[in-house]
Amino acid sequence: MNLERAGLALLRGLEPETAHGLALRGFALRRAAGLAPRSGPVEDPRLSGDVWGLPFANPIGIAAGFDKNAEAVEAGLGCGAGFVEIGAVTPRPQQGNPRPRLFRLPQDRAAINRFGFNNQGMEAVAARLERARGRGARGVVGVNLGANKDSEDKAEDYAAVLTRFAGCADFFTVNVSSPNTERLRDLQGREALEAVARRCLAARDAAAPGKPVVVKIAPDLDEAGLDDVAAAALAAGVDGLVATNTTLARDDLLSAAAAERGGLSGAPLFERSTAVLRGLARRTEGRVPLIGVGGIETAEQAYAKIRAGARLVQLYTAMIYEGPSLTARLAEGLSALLRQDGFSSVSEAVGADLRA
Repeated sequence: MNLERAGLALLRGLEPETAHGLALRGFALRRAAGLAPRSGPVEDPRLSGDVWGLPFANPIGIAAGFDKNAEAVEAGLGCGAGFVEIGAVTPRPQQGNPRPRLFRLPQDRAAINRFGFNNQGMEAVAARLERARGRGARGVVGVNLGANKDSEDKAEDYAAVLTRFAGCADFFTVNVSSPNTERLRDLQGREALEAVARRCLAARDAAAPGKPVVVKIAPDLDEAGLDDVAAAALAAGVDGLVATNTTLARDDLLSAAAAERGGLSGAPLFERSTAVLRGLARRTEGRVPLIGVGGIETAEQAYAKIRAGARLVQLYTAMIYEGPSLTARLAEGLSALLRQDGFSSVSEAVGADLRA
């Protein structure tokens, strides 16, 4: 822990994207050298359970964006998390938007990014994930499906990436909610979303039968927008929803970088994303599992997402400030909270606040 905090202090002196790249490589190298403090997920009968037929040791996951190119899959699976999600991955390599495009907001425990789906492309990323699997990386791994900026058929891009990862990924997330690709969020409309979802499900049925396809939505939808998302998802038959991506809102921020363009993540997003999650839970009535993302940095906040309707949760921005060991601390703290409230499993607590 002391070594981790010292490393974080050094990284805070560097340009944020450079710091993240170094941290990711260091994270992977420490795991490969056997120097990391854990060697797998936090395991606890109270935390474990199957979702979509996949065995999750615990419900704490690392969100997409942390490891875009599958460079630290084994490290992510070894640091205490129950699952990791890589990407977003596009069919062709993509540089993304010009730098600087990642900004720390330390006074707000937040970050703003306008990456624009920068990644090495599906061939390079899939090959790296396949190598990790070959070395024995056996935890649950999802792939966040992206579309190239210049693509005229984004649904086809999603389907192509899904097909390429069919043999090495466990679930697929259709990203229609990044604010950094022009007009991408237009795909959250009812007709457009249903069409994209059906295209991806058809690709899944052809290449990876039975593997779950979930859709990640924005936190900036109004009530009508949530109605459309829930209706489209259920009509198309997707396997779950992820609430939420980053926000374009800028409410009561203190840090100097608050005016930067892009998606805001971290602590200020917690209440907004949890409200969207709660709204989806009411609309879907338990028919599909939900993943809660946005602003989680304590076990209590992870627990609040679960009580609002999430079966799984993910974090990313808090790791910028607390390091990757945060995943294990959250899992251990969540177990204590479940025990305190008399729940023998995570699944018993899902949506508890909606039943109160």
